[in-house]
Amino acid sequence: MIYNLCGTLTVSDVNFIVIECGGVGFKCFTTLNTVQEIGKTGDKVNVFTYLSVREDAMDLYGFASRAELDAFKLLITVSGIGPKAAVSILSELSPDRLAVSIASGDAKAIMKAQGVGKKTAERVVLELKDKMGSIAVSSSVSQAVNDAAAVSSGGDCAEAVEALVALGYSQSDAAVVVGAMDKSLSVDDMIRQGLKQLAKNL
Repeated sequence: MIYNLCGTLTVSDVNFIVIECGGVGFKCFTTLNTVQEIGKTGDKVNVFTYLSVREDAMDLYGFASRAELDAFKLLITVSGIGPKAAVSILSELSPDRLAVSIASGDAKAIMKAQGVGKKTAERVVLELKDKMGSIAVSSSVSQAVNDAAAVSSGGDCAEAVEALVALGYSQSDAAVVVGAMDKSLSVDDMIRQGLKQLAKNL
């Protein structure tokens, strides 16, 4: 119904913004990432929107990028994930980071979102694993998603990832690093190289 809003940012709060278009202020619930990216009050801004219609309310959600809107729409297709939970997840993880976390099966990263428990996070990974391609991510992130997905299928790479996770690194970070390695390396070499690469990324 409303594809986007282009106007003046008049209010910027923790979980919503107000954009004035033609003398009308539109309140949009949004993520912390959008609040941080959108600009400051008085700026001319553009947000991509989603209108959530329920029996008792009509809520507008606004996002700074198409990628974030696409990620939001995907998340709310998961059983048990409503718009508020989707916003919570996207406040914790950017669309790029969410794509990598899902591809690598990193439910713990999704559980960091407020109000998202273990079962819900695991359901997000399970139901969206084959759908993340519909989010517009950069080519480097797309490669990272492919690498992480390849690693999660098992073998020496999966063993190296498990070892790096046991050493305190997140599953998604470990999967991306190991996924980019030569698959002929031994598990020990993968772990050693992974530790060096992850230490550089800190």
